[in-house]
Amino acid sequence: MILLLLLLLFASQGSEVGLCCFEMADGYENQAPQKFEGKFQAKVICCILGIGCLASWNSMLTIADYYYHVFPDYHPSRVLTVVYQPFALGTIVILAYHESKINTRKRNLIGYIIFTISTLLLIVLDLTTRGRGGIRPYIGLCAIVASFGLAEANVHGGMIGDLSLMCPELIQSFVAGMGAAGALTSAFRLMTKAAFENSNDGLRKGAMIFLAISALIQFLCVMLYAYVFPKLPIVNYYRRKAASEGSKTVNADLAAGGIQNQSYSTDDVSNNQRLSNKELLVQNIDYAVNLALIYLISLSIFPGFLYENTGQHGLGSWYALVLVATYNCGNMVGRYTPLVEWLKIENRKGLTLAVLSRFLFIPAFYFTEKYGDQGWMIMLVSLLGLTTGHFNVCILITAPKGYNGPEKNALGNLLVVFLIGGIVAGTSLGWLWLIGKKNAF
Repeated sequence: MILLLLLLLFASQGSEVGLCCFEMADGYENQAPQKFEGKFQAKVICCILGIGCLASWNSMLTIADYYYHVFPDYHPSRVLTVVYQPFALGTIVILAYHESKINTRKRNLIGYIIFTISTLLLIVLDLTTRGRGGIRPYIGLCAIVASFGLAEANVHGGMIGDLSLMCPELIQSFVAGMGAAGALTSAFRLMTKAAFENSNDGLRKGAMIFLAISALIQFLCVMLYAYVFPKLPIVNYYRRKAASEGSKTVNADLAAGGIQNQSYSTDDVSNNQRLSNKELLVQNIDYAVNLALIYLISLSIFPGFLYENTGQHGLGSWYALVLVATYNCGNMVGRYTPLVEWLKIENRKGLTLAVLSRFLFIPAFYFTEKYGDQGWMIMLVSLLGLTTGHFNVCILITAPKGYNGPEKNALGNLLVVFLIGGIVAGTSLGWLWLIGKKNAF
């Protein structure tokens, strides 16, 4: 709450300065956005919004040990992922096709509101069923998870497209927040497991606390995006710049920021010319395919393999949780490493070679599961998470360079389509690890 109050204070101060700045001529190229107040607040808010984008879903993954206890015969980590991702993919494809006509502000707010309500419904479902299993509660659980997919398609594509209009640091902060969501949920899960391990119904108590925290985070995201983010000067600068280049998706956000004068938006054909989605995809097909491959490899292993294929070892019931936490921490660190200039990969061929080299993870995990001990598995999982986060950020901050506002928004949405497509393919291929296992199906 203290952080929220500080952000509100900074934003209100920054908006006054920013609105004065916008009285200048529209020579955007002669202005220095780095000098506009509000950049630090924007980065912090983007990080929180990134956490909110995946907090609910990561909560589901992190309390999977509870759902394995309630639904032991239904492969929760695999089935719920397969339910979640097709809804996300189908929705983002439709939204990406119509992105130039969609109100980005409403899209993102709808996404965060769905996240908030759906997370609360998980708590309601558990309370009404008293934590009992069965096919009907499981179907209800799957329906709620499907709504998470709808929400992510709205938020993930909408935010990446919107932030692609702005400076790379804001995309990095948002994507880093998505990585932090996994790390934070894993940390909370380990704490709640330790706190309730010896109490009656400890798994359930920890899971409910977990979901309540997640719902609170989602509600915070609604408030920040609705009332604070659109008033930051640097955000308004980039949105005005995008509007001057023909973007129609930012009008509602500009109005929410207190900028009513739409004279910078023009219908001049020469000013509104932009590449089509097909042309953008052709020019960036390597980035798109690389994103898909990154998540195809990662999601074919995480989380299903870590819960069902690694055994118990010396850590017992803590083993899968430790592996998930290791992946999430590595993923979060990997999303910050591109800030180190010499670690950032911008060469397109270099990125492609690096992404293709990750196929070596498949035999590495296979042989480590068969012959390696838990130390080697933990190291391998950390590398999987680290490379996932690092390559993801490198692509998302590099691909939009050189395009105008409407093209950046469109490209951001297209990249998220391939990213989620890779996740769907990865979670589907993850079932192949069960071949040959007794009582797998």
